[in-house]
Amino acid sequence: MPGQPLTTVALILGRQASGSDTFEQLTAFSEEHGVLLCLRRLSTKAASAPPLDLFDEAELSLESSSQGRTWFIREHRHVRRFPGVGRSYDALRTAAALATLVSRNPVADESRAPVTALLRQSLGALETGARPDLVWLKALFLFLRDEGYPVKQQWWQQLAAADRDAAAQIIHQPIAGQTPPAALVADLTRRLQDWVAADTEIRLR
Repeated sequence: MPGQPLTTVALILGRQASGSDTFEQLTAFSEEHGVLLCLRRLSTKAASAPPLDLFDEAELSLESSSQGRTWFIREHRHVRRFPGVGRSYDALRTAAALATLVSRNPVADESRAPVTALLRQSLGALETGARPDLVWLKALFLFLRDEGYPVKQQWWQQLAAADRDAAAQIIHQPIAGQTPPAALVADLTRRLQDWVAADTEIRLR
């Protein structure tokens, strides 16, 4: 009996060994379907398209024989790649943290579109050389807000007025050209992550 087919555009958020010499396991995030656990066949033959890599956005032709628990990638077509992310250790680490945030935490159906947009925006910013510390602070805040956590009503209100002004600039304005002190950004990020750990069920690792 043929498996269940699915075609979707998704971002590759994780890549790891599957325990088999034949397949590798990929974690993808689709605006339409959320997190998808995929298996891609490893081949020694020349491929018609470049292989999928971390943070690639691609149209995937999938098939499942396990009622959608695992999907086999039959074909893929790249939509967008972010090779510049890998040229900086800090950018790569930030992209990996963002991928972990999205793939390890439930995303409500109505939040998939803004989360997908957030992934594209953040990876695009890292690709073009934006400061990774600013990208992470902004992305984490927006993810929490879009998932319905009271980050503005609680964490935001705990900040001093000057810190609220600085955070507002980082979060609500384009990152390009912003030059806040690294120590200030580190302090805001630490306090936000502490709030996440104390007051939410969000997993950051």
